[in-house]
Amino acid sequence: MSEPSEWLIYRGAGEPHGGITQLPPPPPWRDFAGRGDNSPHGEGGTDDGRDGGDGSADRRLGGYRHEAELHRPGAEELEMINAALYLRRPLLVTGSPGAGKSTLAHSVAHELGLGRVLRWPIVSRSALQDGLYHYDAIARLQDVQLAAHSAAGTNGAGTNGAGGTDGAGGTDRHDPSADIGSYIRLGPLGTALLPSEQPRVLLIDELDKSDIDLPNDLLNVLEEGEFGIPELERIADRLPDGEAEVLTDDGKKVKIKGGRVQCRAFPFVVLTSNGERDFPAPLMRRCIHLELGRPDHQRLATFVRAHLGDEAARAGDDLIIHFLERSRSELISTDQLLNAIYLTDAAAPAGRDRLADLLIQRLDRPR
Repeated sequence: MSEPSEWLIYRGAGEPHGGITQLPPPPPWRDFAGRGDNSPHGEGGTDDGRDGGDGSADRRLGGYRHEAELHRPGAEELEMINAALYLRRPLLVTGSPGAGKSTLAHSVAHELGLGRVLRWPIVSRSALQDGLYHYDAIARLQDVQLAAHSAAGTNGAGTNGAGGTDGAGGTDRHDPSADIGSYIRLGPLGTALLPSEQPRVLLIDELDKSDIDLPNDLLNVLEEGEFGIPELERIADRLPDGEAEVLTDDGKKVKIKGGRVQCRAFPFVVLTSNGERDFPAPLMRRCIHLELGRPDHQRLATFVRAHLGDEAARAGDDLIIHFLERSRSELISTDQLLNAIYLTDAAAPAGRDRLADLLIQRLDRPR
């Protein structure tokens, strides 16, 4: 049996050791602490806060994006993106995994200074309600019960037999409807539809993973640009100025008047799909459709350069060429290519090509 390579951190020898301290910085697209000290650009986020301070733009666009022609879309791609912006219509982007569908939303937000991308990742259980808002009725009930229990314990002698106040001069009763907004949080779609002077960017990722009803459920909201929150609409006349303060997907508090959210600037909505299913005609006619083809050598090299820098792109050029050859007959992802180039560059193992092939395995192979 051959000796473990020097780049291995976990060696499978069963003996504890401090090798974890030798682990290099994470790949930029897996750095959840933001850029930090390992970034070529210093502090996390942009100077004007457009990244939201969470490092999401770096993970999507690449920490070296200013050293590369990160996103040079073709003429048709540019036209469809701008058509969606002009017409205030959602942009439905289809293409194979790793084609850059999600990156497109981040690229538009970054270039136009539209703030953090609001991302709604779709799974089979996703429903329209998840994207609009969440009302935590259980937490509210628990808080009301705790408050009532606390009041009963502290006021004991000052209340009448029924637990109420003594006559007209007793304690001031708190209207429980006044703090209902504390239990409501807007989802990514609900936050995108808040009234603002400039549009937000909303990424509805992998819509083809959804339940069959979700594409149809989206129709009215995307067409009208508004929705109601029944829990607030029912008690709007009892709220101060008819407003309730709720939490957004950004973690900020905003006031909702009359229980309805109505956009002023329709958000730039990007719906992505891997092409695993067809969508209903009513959704298709409300969207601008853009299909992304397979990237060529120049675009892949630019993609690698944006994430790993020029030196890594040059060193991994043979892997890019091999990736392109395989992609003609196999379903493989650019994410796999990034993993292979990063690891073979950072660790420089002896079996470089073999390791790259292990990392870039075809996604359509029989299981």
